[in-house]
Amino acid sequence: MNMAVAEFPKINIPAGKLLVGGEWIDSASGEMIDVINPATEQVFAQIAAGNAEDVECAVAAADRCFESAEWQKMRPLDRGRLLEKLALLIEAEADDLANLESWDNGKPFAVSRYVDLAFTIDALRYYSGWATKMAGEYIALSPFVDDGGMYRAYTERRPIGVVAGITPWNFPLGQAIQKLAPAIAFGCTIVLKPSEITSLTTLRLGELIRKAGFPAGAINILTGYGDPVGTGLVNHPKVRKISFTGSTVTGQNILRSASDQMKRVTLELGGKSPTIVLKDADMAQAIPGAAMAIFGNSGQVCTAGSRLFVEADVYDQVVEGVAEFSKTLNIGHAFDPQTVLGPLVSSQQLQKVSSLVEKGISEGAEVLSGGEGYGDTGYFYRPTVLGNVGADATLSKTEIFGPVVIANKLEDVRELKAAANNTPFGLGASVWTQNLNKAHVLASQIDSGTVWINTHNILDTAVPFGGVKMSGLGREFGTEAMHAFTEPKATVMRLDPKGLE
Repeated sequence: MNMAVAEFPKINIPAGKLLVGGEWIDSASGEMIDVINPATEQVFAQIAAGNAEDVECAVAAADRCFESAEWQKMRPLDRGRLLEKLALLIEAEADDLANLESWDNGKPFAVSRYVDLAFTIDALRYYSGWATKMAGEYIALSPFVDDGGMYRAYTERRPIGVVAGITPWNFPLGQAIQKLAPAIAFGCTIVLKPSEITSLTTLRLGELIRKAGFPAGAINILTGYGDPVGTGLVNHPKVRKISFTGSTVTGQNILRSASDQMKRVTLELGGKSPTIVLKDADMAQAIPGAAMAIFGNSGQVCTAGSRLFVEADVYDQVVEGVAEFSKTLNIGHAFDPQTVLGPLVSSQQLQKVSSLVEKGISEGAEVLSGGEGYGDTGYFYRPTVLGNVGADATLSKTEIFGPVVIANKLEDVRELKAAANNTPFGLGASVWTQNLNKAHVLASQIDSGTVWINTHNILDTAVPFGGVKMSGLGREFGTEAMHAFTEPKATVMRLDPKGLE
């Protein structure tokens, strides 16, 4: 395993600070959290451990900005220009930001640079255009009684207010923008709370936000643990909207807490996505496609294709192909150009994945490839293919969030609907076939927010994204983003036709 390490980026990272009201401040407690490189297991930085006092300060700053004349009078066009300016600043140091992301998260540099940073920049530009597209309706009313008046109404989209954006560790910078950009575009202010495991690119983002000229308090950044920082934001009475991406268990807790104050929520949670390969699929595309549906980003993707369903006629060909493909994937440090799979993000995540696979094996799962860690240093795990996993087994029901796929043989394609939907989750799915009729019928039958045909994990900010069942509430991206960060307000008026006399 090549452990070549790139030089740490020479950019100002205000680690150990919090961005509140446009200024970098110390946390109230002064406590710090170690930042660990998941490939070397070495501490290379520290971030501030925020607390309830810091939450109070950040929310107050966001609320002051939201209520200020400067923010209320700012033209939508100018909010969009701020987002575009931020995109240009990120674009100018994309290499350094990708470097930093790979140090912090462990993913291959090429993924950080050409997936995460590309998404980040594109999303800012997409939402910068949306800032001027908020529109309501003009409605002719039908009054119950004719009193001689003319009744009309109009609606307008109004920003919800202060948003709490709570982001996960698997796509740190992209997720920060996924919360920040629509909030700003549609007139909200925001407090970002990145995962305590991967906060560094969000902190660097804060410095670029200051440089771009956003009003003080429009965007605030608090680092720290989920409790007290995340819970403090969820429970704060002046936070009117929570946009959260993360585990289903945490999402459920947020929903319970938010209900006390009827806060608006968007929850993008876990998944157990099926990858379905029919016997007529183009195997040259389907086999590597099914493999990378699960092994990309070391399986740390909410829509990872972790359940593989294959028609019986081609089961052996596909499963053996995916297993052999997994053995060709180079595992290593983010800055080795040969690396395809980096480490899992933390020792806790490695332990979780290892324990689940061990439990699956104890329940009868057959290891077709992988099934164990890799190397003596770092949180690496081999890409794993498991067979003989029952529909009610632990591995079939639990989100693993690692490079582990379970293979299932289907004797009858008519079983697919029940098999694919036999999960509490419903985030994504893919169907691999050259028969478009079958593809569209299956797509209509699968309970998931997104179905891909002959591809997997293709995301675009123009396409609404989110899940059903235990995979979440609400949608992000596309036209749905406007509804997620605004609410309609109706104004009804009576006009007097005699007013012209």
